[in-house]
Amino acid sequence: MANLKRRVLLLCGDYMEDQEAMVPFQALQAYGVSVDAVCPGKKAGDFCRTAIHQKSPTHQTYSASRGHNFTLNATFDDIEAEKYDGLIIPGGRAPEYLAIDASVVDLVKIFSDSTKAIAAICHGPLVLAAAGLVKGRKCTAYHTVGPVLIAAGADWVEPETMAACVVDGNIITGASYKGHPEFIRAFVKALGGNITGSDKRILFLCGDFMEDYEVAVPFQSLQALGCHVDGVCPKKKAGDICATAVHDFEGDQTYSEKPGYDFTLTADFEALVASSYDALVIPGGRAPAYLALDKKVIALVKQIMEAKKPVASICHGQQILAAAGVLQGRKCTAYPAVKLNVILAGATWLEPDPIHRCFTDGNLVTGAAWPGHPEFISQLMALLDVRVSF
Repeated sequence: MANLKRRVLLLCGDYMEDQEAMVPFQALQAYGVSVDAVCPGKKAGDFCRTAIHQKSPTHQTYSASRGHNFTLNATFDDIEAEKYDGLIIPGGRAPEYLAIDASVVDLVKIFSDSTKAIAAICHGPLVLAAAGLVKGRKCTAYHTVGPVLIAAGADWVEPETMAACVVDGNIITGASYKGHPEFIRAFVKALGGNITGSDKRILFLCGDFMEDYEVAVPFQSLQALGCHVDGVCPKKKAGDICATAVHDFEGDQTYSEKPGYDFTLTADFEALVASSYDALVIPGGRAPAYLALDKKVIALVKQIMEAKKPVASICHGQQILAAAGVLQGRKCTAYPAVKLNVILAGATWLEPDPIHRCFTDGNLVTGAAWPGHPEFISQLMALLDVRVSF
């Protein structure tokens, strides 16, 4: 199959759902798709605020908090819809006001009239309803959006879980970010993509207050490719939660921190068989500082490195590699504040300039921070021989 470049549009707005913007944005880029993120009234280089919405154990609806700032890379007023192969609409609170913006509705209708792939998740289908696209079409969404879609003539599919997705022709809808793997996989298929080499098992080494994007984006990006992905944490079991942290630059001399999404582990650390996995991923954030002190973690990392299986570590994750003594003679990067750890461990420091630079040295992939996810994931895919062709 010819590998033709695909280009898609991500329709953003203030207080869109944090992960519902960034996960497809970076996952698709990792697969070789060009993604332009736009917002009405804003230009390339501006940012949108995002929101983190989660099920609350004590309230009757979800909780809400501030997420990362999402930087746009294109200007809404410059968009030429005919140059794009597909459209993605994240959820969150943004669709509520985007659905009453005439310029947004007109843009969405252009994509529909040309039967291009359209994917909307969570509250995103509100925009589809406003554009008159759901009449007679099977679709789902976050369950409170159901009455609007029914009123707009949709064949409503009640989401049995928050991971539910529905495909009806060129329209793909999902209930929430929990369904990203199926949602993104369906969108890639709608773009004409073919995934090969996905029979891989990948282990994520997790901990409390790991960086939110640095676990969620690669985890779900690899799941979307069809890989089996497990997240483990010392002294925790499958179904337990790790807290995550939102690290961002907001004008201070170092990154700010806000609470991130809860991350649900999928396997037991004590019961894992390291040899059954094809690769290891180490997210950054604050977790690596204490995980690097855990003897079982160190043993696990040494075992996988000695087996010469792919290891991908980002941001502060390299603190663990340094503590495990596996960086001697290697070339790697990290978050700049971790440079001392890397050099003292005997590695050659590679400057992450710009910050999204990632590097592969043998079986080792290293990155400096979450803006580098497209390169980080793509380089890990190359080591695993997982491919997406169009």
